[in-house]
Amino acid sequence: MNLLFTGGSGYIGSHTALEFLKNTDYTLTIIDNLSTGFFENFQYLKNKFGDRINFIQSDLSDTATLENIFKETRFEGVLHFSASLIVSESVTNPLLYYTNNTLNTTSLIRLCIRHQIKNFIFSSSAAVYGEPDFKLIPVQENTPLNPINPYGVSKMMSEKILKDCSEAYDFNYIALRYFNVAGANIENCYDSKAGLGQRSKNATHLIKVACECASNKREKMFIFGDDYPTKDGTCIRDYIHINDLAIAHLEAWNYLIESQKSEVFNVGYAQGYSVKEVINTLKEISKTDFEVQILSRRAGDPAILVANNQKILSMTKWKPKYNDLKTIIQSAYEWEKYLL
Repeated sequence: MNLLFTGGSGYIGSHTALEFLKNTDYTLTIIDNLSTGFFENFQYLKNKFGDRINFIQSDLSDTATLENIFKETRFEGVLHFSASLIVSESVTNPLLYYTNNTLNTTSLIRLCIRHQIKNFIFSSSAAVYGEPDFKLIPVQENTPLNPINPYGVSKMMSEKILKDCSEAYDFNYIALRYFNVAGANIENCYDSKAGLGQRSKNATHLIKVACECASNKREKMFIFGDDYPTKDGTCIRDYIHINDLAIAHLEAWNYLIESQKSEVFNVGYAQGYSVKEVINTLKEISKTDFEVQILSRRAGDPAILVANNQKILSMTKWKPKYNDLKTIIQSAYEWEKYLL
């Protein structure tokens, strides 16, 4: 049996591929243009699992190549990770996000329906909620969607397309709304030459950037706004370990196959930490005191975004294993120290 992973050489896609290869009998095909993904991630998986994983370098906008892939291999389902994902960039270059995230997703869904592939897992985002009223936090899946940046809008639009298609065709999906993903694969975070973690060509994620500072790869980092209506004036986010997110994909897939019902799930820990709390925890773990400067607020950043995760906990067999900020940061820091 075969599965297609779009963007499977990226951070989340590669960790999820590892989880599937370890715990199922599926053969995986990764399609990735390597704009933000890394061939090293695929190579790590290839070295471990051999012929059970294959790689095609292509862009999702290349519909002719996609058509050939679907003709040559019968896929039981698609896990769709490919996307542009930097919130601030989406504000300055919205067309990139609507093209890469929404239009390409639409083309992929069309191909699935044409080739009678009815199981689809979509990488969505907590950004679809925008900046919800404080009374609605932690946010539930039925919280009104009101994204405040093009990235969030592009994900919301894709979810709407999935919903409409599931009602019109023999097609089922699960949209996983990620909160803030961080950390490195627990099994090998001490060996970046033979493992999986967060690689980046231009890091923007808070924990990744802070780890680069702690390992002397950056001179300093910035906090974008300390005047938010929070306990210390900085934004609060729900951080989830990459291994737990990968496991959530597997359990969501199992639910989809067993139930044949479309669903939307938040994937987070229902626990929020401020930017300053994260930085101070990393300084404590790394025993470094890197420079942190305060700048003005960044466009598109909500003050607080924390998940209500009761739906995925009650409807699937997902049980988080690494719900601890220090564990997340420790794995990310150990990975970063050995990452060249």
